[in-house]
Amino acid sequence: MGNIGLYTYLVAAVAFALLAVLIIVQQRRTAVGPALLAGCGATALWAGTVALGTLAEYPPLAAIQLTEAARNLAWLFLLVQLLCLQNGGDPWRWQGRRWRGTFALFALALLVVAGLRGLAGARSALGLNVSTYHNTMLAISLLVSLAGLLLIEQLYRNGTQAERWSLKYLCFSLGTLWAYDFFMYAEALLFRQLDANLWQARGLVTALVTPWLAVAIARNRDWQLELHVSRQVVFHTVTLMGAGVYLLGMAAIGYFIRFLGGSWGGVLQVGFLAAALGLLASLLFSGKLRAQLRVLLSKHFFSYRYDYREEWLKFTQALAALSDNVAEGIIATMAPLASSPAGLLFAAGEGAPRLLAHWQMPPPERRHEGLGNLPAWLARTDWVIDLRELHEQPDLYEGLELPTWLREDPQLWLIIPLVFRDSLEGILMLRRSDLKERLNWEDRDLLKTAGRQAASHLAQHLAAEALVEARQFDAFNRLSAYVIHDLKNILAQQSLIVSNAEKHRDNPAFIDDMIATVGNSVTRMQRLMEQMRSGVRSAPAGRVDLRPLLEQVAAERAEARPAPTLECAADACPVEADRDRLATVFGHLVQNAQEATPDDGEVRLSLACSDGWVTVTVSDSGRGMDAGFLRDRLFRPFDSTKGLTGMGIGAFESREYVRQLGGDIEVESAPGEGTIFRVRIPALAQEGADEPARITAAAPDPADLKTG
Repeated sequence: MGNIGLYTYLVAAVAFALLAVLIIVQQRRTAVGPALLAGCGATALWAGTVALGTLAEYPPLAAIQLTEAARNLAWLFLLVQLLCLQNGGDPWRWQGRRWRGTFALFALALLVVAGLRGLAGARSALGLNVSTYHNTMLAISLLVSLAGLLLIEQLYRNGTQAERWSLKYLCFSLGTLWAYDFFMYAEALLFRQLDANLWQARGLVTALVTPWLAVAIARNRDWQLELHVSRQVVFHTVTLMGAGVYLLGMAAIGYFIRFLGGSWGGVLQVGFLAAALGLLASLLFSGKLRAQLRVLLSKHFFSYRYDYREEWLKFTQALAALSDNVAEGIIATMAPLASSPAGLLFAAGEGAPRLLAHWQMPPPERRHEGLGNLPAWLARTDWVIDLRELHEQPDLYEGLELPTWLREDPQLWLIIPLVFRDSLEGILMLRRSDLKERLNWEDRDLLKTAGRQAASHLAQHLAAEALVEARQFDAFNRLSAYVIHDLKNILAQQSLIVSNAEKHRDNPAFIDDMIATVGNSVTRMQRLMEQMRSGVRSAPAGRVDLRPLLEQVAAERAEARPAPTLECAADACPVEADRDRLATVFGHLVQNAQEATPDDGEVRLSLACSDGWVTVTVSDSGRGMDAGFLRDRLFRPFDSTKGLTGMGIGAFESREYVRQLGGDIEVESAPGEGTIFRVRIPALAQEGADEPARITAAAPDPADLKTG
């Protein structure tokens, strides 16, 4: 056991020999593969030569120096090839020039130097004394290690972020070898001899860099070497090493406690070590800590399983292809990511969670019991829940309380949060898979990323549904307001009949007029009921002659004071409109003019038709309106100057309908000077005449008028 060099170099030789065997088994034909194999093989040969040399009476210096030169040559060759690939994509070209001949001369020079180091006769041939010869060889070894460090620095500094991720462990391993050589040879050159302890420890340092080199080979795809490093081996190795370092640290602290504790030192040392062992045991048995350690090792020591760019593109295209049932489509799109055959989707926005869709599985019978604190827990943690893992290791999901139906459902497996802008939009539950038993950290990251993308799609879908519903209610409320306004006018007619009934009940003309008025009211109310049922305010448009219509409106408003007068400059002024709604528009304008005008004032209607337009003017000599009222209040809905008797939608409704016909209403007014309303509507073309140009307005979307 006293021959330390034998064991340290023998461990290094075995480690690099195993690495070389693995490379031979897994290697594909690449430009970098042979150099990598040569480096591992030469290092194993060099370490084995040194280990066996410790058994001889006198170490074989020539063989040791030759194998060390071969080791350095192989690793330098690998670094130069990687630099060429990084520079231009060709392992044999450096900045556009082939370097095979240059490298051959360099290799020959290196072998000659190694030979000079090992041949005693070379010293006398060069006329060098022993001291100068050994110092020269040490300086050459120092320069070789420095050259290796410079190449590593160039390789890492010139690499991209992705290249650095794949090359950093190669740089760590080779950099450690040459940095240690540089320190050892520099110390030997300074003190004129090699330090025995440094030489013996060199084998151990060489063995310790093999895990870094193995990780570099495993994660570098450009090398195309499919070296597989077991995740279980790495996990247990790291755990064992961590426990060993922990125990060494605790032992050192315990030693100082005993040293400084006086008579209580022994007791304190035993108590501290017992507590340290208890803490270590609790940490090792912590499922949460083990899971975090596995994720940490997988992220930093192994290549990724998924091409996230490709997965994201496919998933985005699948979401974009969804049309009708978006909720069910989200389940069908995300389930294949976990090899799941079915799933459920719950909405988790405002209010209690509700089932949006179930894909290829029936809805849960006891879902009315709720989801417990699952929505709040998912919103806080944003974790993917594995129900199998929850059953086996509940400490990983601290604070999670699931309802009985969900916890005991044998079909459900995964619960995935759909988070959009830090808000939980949905909860996706997937059924157990026959193809996949467990999830690793990559599966969880993929599901969480896809869940966020699906959440934005779901949020947009739910917002669109809410908007459609709001529009339906808005259309219904608007239609209701119009209907109530018409009912108010009908009620005014009925009230007038009731108030005049006592005075004129024996007058046959009054009775006939009352019957006609009631019949007209019944007809109008039936039309309102039809509008409420159909959700459409207007009847189909048809030809309407305005002169008879205005005469009817003037006759209906003749009983109020001042009675309107009608002036028609044309006999035929047809338009295309709903006759009843157009009559309501003019009736409303005449009524407002009468209410704003004293009994001895004037209210006039006039009709004119020219240049493809029909103009109906309603003027009065009433109190008028100022410019601010015209601008801010006249056509504002639900703004009335009539107190409780007015609704404030008559003027708004009139203008909106005239605009639907392609026309508009213009108003001129001034306080104390009366008001003039001009209603301009496109005229209907006469048969046999060229149709005049006119402005038309698109009819409202029927979907906006549906009452639902």
